[in-house]
Amino acid sequence: MAAEAGKPPTAGGQEYRVMTVALIREPEEADAVEVAFSESARFYRLLRTHSAFARVLRELRAAKETKGPVHVMMETPQSNVILDVKP
Repeated sequence: MAAEAGKPPTAGGQEYRVMTVALIREPEEADAVEVAFSESARFYRLLRTHSAFARVLRELRAAKETKGPVHVMMETPQSNVILDVKP
């Protein structure tokens, strides 16, 4: 779905937020990867059981490497669980 100029894309009524990856923690024994974004003091979680886990993690790693922003969708606006990431 194409975004209007200057606005993040939406999907199913939920909005993607533009964020910059600051840190990715990947403890092997944990049920999720923890992600910190420059725009927030919270830690967000990408669950290892997520059906698109590998793709979303790859997008997050690429964004961290390039220091570029990504569009991030959470389960709900108040949630810390990552549902999707788009470049």
